[in-house]
Amino acid sequence: MKQKFLSGVTLAALTLLVALPLLFILLQAIFPHFSAGSLHDAFGGVSPLLADPQLMSMLGGTLWIAGGVALASVLIGLPLGILRGMFSLPLPRLWDLLFLIPFLTPPYISALSWMLALQRQGYLQQLTGWQLNDLLFSRSGIVLVMTFNIFPVVYFAVSRSLLASGQRLAMVARVHGASAWRAFWHVTLPMLSPALAAGMLLAFTLAIEEFGVPAALGSRAGVVMLTVGIEKKLADWPVDLTGAALLSLLLMAVALFAWWLQTRLVGEKEVTSVTGKPGENRGTSLGWMTLPALLAMAAVGGLAVGVPAASMMLTSLMGTLSGGVSLENVTLRHFAALFDQQGDALSALGVSLSLALGSALIVGALGLLAAWLVMVQKIKGRRVVDALSLMPAALPGVVVGVGLILLWNQPFWPRSPYNTLWMLLLSYCCLLLPWPVRYVGSALRQIGPNLEPAARVHGASPLQALRLIVLPLVFPALLAAMLMVFAVASRELVTSLLLSPAGTQTVAVFIWRQFEQGSVGQGMAMASLTLLTGLVLMLKALALMQRSTRG
Repeated sequence: MKQKFLSGVTLAALTLLVALPLLFILLQAIFPHFSAGSLHDAFGGVSPLLADPQLMSMLGGTLWIAGGVALASVLIGLPLGILRGMFSLPLPRLWDLLFLIPFLTPPYISALSWMLALQRQGYLQQLTGWQLNDLLFSRSGIVLVMTFNIFPVVYFAVSRSLLASGQRLAMVARVHGASAWRAFWHVTLPMLSPALAAGMLLAFTLAIEEFGVPAALGSRAGVVMLTVGIEKKLADWPVDLTGAALLSLLLMAVALFAWWLQTRLVGEKEVTSVTGKPGENRGTSLGWMTLPALLAMAAVGGLAVGVPAASMMLTSLMGTLSGGVSLENVTLRHFAALFDQQGDALSALGVSLSLALGSALIVGALGLLAAWLVMVQKIKGRRVVDALSLMPAALPGVVVGVGLILLWNQPFWPRSPYNTLWMLLLSYCCLLLPWPVRYVGSALRQIGPNLEPAARVHGASPLQALRLIVLPLVFPALLAAMLMVFAVASRELVTSLLLSPAGTQTVAVFIWRQFEQGSVGQGMAMASLTLLTGLVLMLKALALMQRSTRG
């Protein structure tokens, strides 16, 4: 009975978080007057959208930018991942940490940092006399800025796949007469293809759902993307709910097509070790190529981490931008202003931390239940539970925001979370649910299928087995996922802009508004603290995951 109750609660929660927002997007897209309680004039919003001269520009800009980011991420992440996974490099953990930082940095903060560094009268021009304003505010510039944030997903996918599978099969091929290049091309690369495809897909998906970078750079570059178009339809008066819903469906279709294409290209191929645990990497020596390899990794790290970090810190420490880079212009007043009781920074920080903690606790519990019900209990309807729990991975944040607005801004609800912080909590939980589901699912595969049935044979109920056997074994992975959820939720931008109640700010909204209001130094001071906090949490999560793997 308790198991059935938990199954029902889990399915109801997934329906509320994922299924209903998508259903209301679909209803609003089909019935233009659905928000007013009318179902007439079905598909009446399609013709105005098709007549919109911006439609093809938004779709083309989205595909061009996302495709460029995915390709550039492969060009950077694949060779660096191969160097890390196949060869013995000095300080390997240092390189992992270095390439983790761009992934932790919110893309909108990176975009603003690059603007301060490369635009006319920016730090580059002040220090060297050069400026790259024309490159920055172009399609190529947008692709490069986003790539430096996103390429780590390809790097980590490739390097971890190589570290896990090892080089035993390639060495067997060498023993049987294959050259090093032939062994790599015919053995290592095919084994690597699922991880490479997954990393490239993730890079594409992260690019199409990005709002901050195209919003910051796109207007001056003449580039529009679907995410910016959706936000404009909700922010500009009159609000165009039907147009936002139709564009959301179009953006979702692009994301789902990417997932389908990956499946078609890679199929069901998967490479795993026999023991279920990563094998020990005995990377070969690069010899005289070690120095060029280190220089290449250092160069990428310098561009992806050094330039935006230096720009961010300089801005937070400079009294005024016009004062230039000098000791006389150095000040800590921007950091001091964050802790001013009269300002908005402390309240924004409190709101973000509260929402991030609530999101981590809710999705942690829900992700644990969903993974346990699907993989261990194998309940009826587990395919539905599995699909709903992982579907948000293919949902851009702006789509989730639109769905929640359409769902809860309805007159028939006796009580609604609309225009409250509960809306932000719902959006964060929906977006970040796949993290604990995937991490707990991976941990459940590691412990095998025998422990929980053994406990049942000795008289334990399913809930007792979950509490006493399963939970202690998967807890490090679960805690790591919750820490990552906390770090990501604390700086989520697009849903925070769409759903924040009037007069309330999160950290991400606070930083964005500071730039809009011209308080660049205070915004970057908050960004520096946010990045440092996220880095500490992510390192703690990685340490917990490594402990779980060794265990």
